[in-house]
Amino acid sequence: MDDVVLVLGATATWTMVGVIWFVQVVHYPLLGTIGADRSAEVGARHQTLTSFVVGPPMAVEGVTTLVLLAAAPEGVAPVLPWVAAVLLAVALGATVALLVPRHRRMLDAPGPEVGAGLVATNWVRTVAWSGRGVLLAVMLLQALAA
Repeated sequence: MDDVVLVLGATATWTMVGVIWFVQVVHYPLLGTIGADRSAEVGARHQTLTSFVVGPPMAVEGVTTLVLLAAAPEGVAPVLPWVAAVLLAVALGATVALLVPRHRRMLDAPGPEVGAGLVATNWVRTVAWSGRGVLLAVMLLQALAA
């Protein structure tokens, strides 16, 4: 059962790695090009539609992280689930503290600096989720070798 949790967690994490890199390289730079006349409308749709894409994998990540902290699969270095959990906390913390306020600004006070701010602050999440992805891959390899 532990291996199933690890596979589910790794799948959810790598889904988020793909999403966050797409957002970083394509989506946020494009949001910065939207004129003030459409910024609020596009920003609101972005928030609604994005939640459908990221909600399920983020929920799976949360649950599997807690399970892996309680009981890591055989062969997995005990520190790795904890480091992966910290990286998830960094990504989620950056979402709440850095990105949500900038998305609100897109709705309330649009301007080109909003897109630039999204790109700049999203690097925290991009690095955290990428590092988490690597750790989950290592954990999978360790579990397979055990």
